Amino acid sequence: MYFVVKALGLIVLLGWAAASGASKRCPGYIATHISETDNGFAASLKLNGQPCNKYGQDIASLMLSVRFDTSDRMHVHISDTEKTQYQIPQWIVPLDKGLGVDKRHHSLEFTHAHNETSGFGFKVQRDGEAIFDTTGHVLVFEDQYLELTSNVAADANIYGLGESPNWFRRNPDNTTITLWNRDVADPFGENVYGSHAVYMELQSKSAKFHGCYLHNSHGMDVVLAPGTVQYRVLGGTLDLYIFGGPTALDVIDQYTQLVGRPARIPYWALGFHNCRYGYTSVDEVNQVIANYSRARIPLEAAWTDIEYMDKTRDFTFDAVNYPVSEMKKQLDALHAQGQKMVLITDPAIHVDDAYGTFVRGRDQDVFIKNADGSLYVGQVWPGYTVFPDWFATNTSEWWSDELQRYFDMLPIDGMWIDMNEPASFCTGSCGSNRPMNEEPTPPWLSTAPHRFINKTNRMLVPPYAINNHELELSDKTVETTAIHATGVTEYHVHNLYGHMESRATRDFLLAYRRNQRPFILSRSTFAGSGALVSHWTGDNMASWADLHVSIASVFDFGIFGIPMVGADICGFYGNTTEELCARWMELGAFYPFSRSHNAKGLAPQEPYRWASVAKATRRALRVRYALLAYMYSAYQDSVDHGWPVARPLVFEFPSSQFASNDKQMLIGSSILVSPVLTQGARSVDAVFPTGRWYDWYTHAHINGHNTNVTLDAPLEHINVHIRGGSIVPTQRPEMTTRQVRQNDYELLVATSANGTATGQLYVDDGESFDTQHKWIDFSYDARVLYVAPRSGTMRVERAVTSLVLLGVVGAHTVSVNGVRVDCSTVVTPNSVVVTGLNIDLNTKSRIVVS
Repeated sequence: MYFVVKALGLIVLLGWAAASGASKRCPGYIATHISETDNGFAASLKLNGQPCNKYGQDIASLMLSVRFDTSDRMHVHISDTEKTQYQIPQWIVPLDKGLGVDKRHHSLEFTHAHNETSGFGFKVQRDGEAIFDTTGHVLVFEDQYLELTSNVAADANIYGLGESPNWFRRNPDNTTITLWNRDVADPFGENVYGSHAVYMELQSKSAKFHGCYLHNSHGMDVVLAPGTVQYRVLGGTLDLYIFGGPTALDVIDQYTQLVGRPARIPYWALGFHNCRYGYTSVDEVNQVIANYSRARIPLEAAWTDIEYMDKTRDFTFDAVNYPVSEMKKQLDALHAQGQKMVLITDPAIHVDDAYGTFVRGRDQDVFIKNADGSLYVGQVWPGYTVFPDWFATNTSEWWSDELQRYFDMLPIDGMWIDMNEPASFCTGSCGSNRPMNEEPTPPWLSTAPHRFINKTNRMLVPPYAINNHELELSDKTVETTAIHATGVTEYHVHNLYGHMESRATRDFLLAYRRNQRPFILSRSTFAGSGALVSHWTGDNMASWADLHVSIASVFDFGIFGIPMVGADICGFYGNTTEELCARWMELGAFYPFSRSHNAKGLAPQEPYRWASVAKATRRALRVRYALLAYMYSAYQDSVDHGWPVARPLVFEFPSSQFASNDKQMLIGSSILVSPVLTQGARSVDAVFPTGRWYDWYTHAHINGHNTNVTLDAPLEHINVHIRGGSIVPTQRPEMTTRQVRQNDYELLVATSANGTATGQLYVDDGESFDTQHKWIDFSYDARVLYVAPRSGTMRVERAVTSLVLLGVVGAHTVSVNGVRVDCSTVVTPNSVVVTGLNIDLNTKSRIVVS
């Protein structure tokens, strides 16, 4: 029951509701000193009774700030009055705060409530529908524990929150999603490499999406229970941003406007990549490159893992197996074929007085410290290691200098930054006071017990234990009591480490190759990392379950604002099988980032190893490479609006019927991929939303009715369909992206049931930031195709030389701008194919097919 009163132009709700959950014994807060601001609302919050000190010390005095940042984004910040709680500095994650708007021009409405049991609560509504509602739940705000609960539908459709390998639609019944960056091999449902406290929800009744982001770097659990979503955070403040949508793409647009749009990628990044942890020499990598060519399987970039290094130390080369002279030859040979080279770099630096990178870093004081001021020494691949402290003002300069020395030896094309959670094989500063030349026992060979857990140190063992699946928060990483240059402990900023390394690495590459887009792949990410790097989903297993989960993980990162993402194709750990690898190559050909990679000591899995896998790979990659122009255009939408390249059906068709579908994948809005995810299957049940869908290979159409259709799926075949109403630009596939871009365009005009279609094409140089560009719009109606440049000054050299019209019956003549042209027209049962055209994409054209 609620009473509604007006206060300062905002609605205040007064009522009663039972408190629930872990916070029952806590008093909550009461709002006082309520006032309007230029773009919102402010108040003081005071404890509404005796402190409960449940997992820390209750903070008696808080500040509430509500700001209408944009017309569809609201900022709600609850912070401590004394400002002692850690907050993420703007220089680490720059947020676009928005100009601020008058609440009268805002799509969202803020109300707040007080009841005798739970105290202060607030509600955010869109068109009268609650999208974030804490009323009836106690707010807990302690120095090491924050708790905020929002009401949701009992069977809520919630997406996002991670990084955690899981099904795309989060189970709303008793699911805990933990955010604490962790080096672990992709266990289902557990926290892994990155932290993204953003979710979006589809409300079944309205079929509208909204979203929420908590800007906080601390470890946390987000607990989904029937009817609620609850944040349990190990510190900081409740810095919330609420997005009104109402479409899925709107929410992602609004989120990436806040944390940063995805970075522009070089065109070559969309090609197919190969790597393996375990290539023994540069000669073996050369053989792999040659084998791809002999098998006629496209290979865009050759990657090498840590074995190229001297004793696995950054910025070095193994003089015997990977001498720099031979690596230069490999790089030159790759470039001559239009291919690229990417090498791995880890943040941990070997402790060795004979190792220049360590000596220079130590002399410049750029490494993380223990509380006593000594170097924090963990253990990674080289042995005892120290870790760059990105908070030190000179660390980025030192990092850039080391990278410069490295690139002076070998100017590689892209960087792969790994182990940056940061990972450490031991708990605590295990290398302190140890001889520099001592080689520690790897943890997987050690029988030593875990160290004594000091539960009296609340920075090591906080009173509330997040669901981290390790004995301590400090296991497998830098200890939480380690000190950064600013005095902040690792406890508060652990989840930012990989993000900060990403920024420092990108800053170097921007300076090294000015006006050239860097390509960086990072394992650890945070909110806003998409503005800096791309991502792969880490150390997965060669299993059918991981094949399926990979789709959901790709969708997750579309929400997180990192659209250039993919999984290790065929699996990283475990020996794949011929059938599994064939099916994974088919699906992986459509990941935005497409790379095969597996672990040391396992059976090799390059796709040319089996005839059936090679055939499946060639078939699937022919489709990908034909679609490169379409995918690149979709990626530019990511740059401009944050929209993901790979999307679930529910993003385009917001209905509970598609809410849990993570077995199919849309590329952009027009290409539907329906992979086989089950061992032994030679068919697949694919759901087709209402409308026409055309088979990529045969052009036969299916009339979708939101029902499953069983499709044939031989081992070497993946089903791909074109959405009716779409115009898809394609080019003839080749062995490299450079070769593809030299070919003319063909337009696939897939008409809807009413005979219409639309599409677009984005063109630029694929390399630089200041490139000229051109957006071109296509539309088709009543047998007339219109080509209309939308924006940009770039001259597009390649013309449209052919059309494939789907859903069009018969055609005999073609005219362009009123002039009949001499071309070839072939009518098949499923299409009309027109060749011999020369349509200039730099000017408006009207093409009539009659």
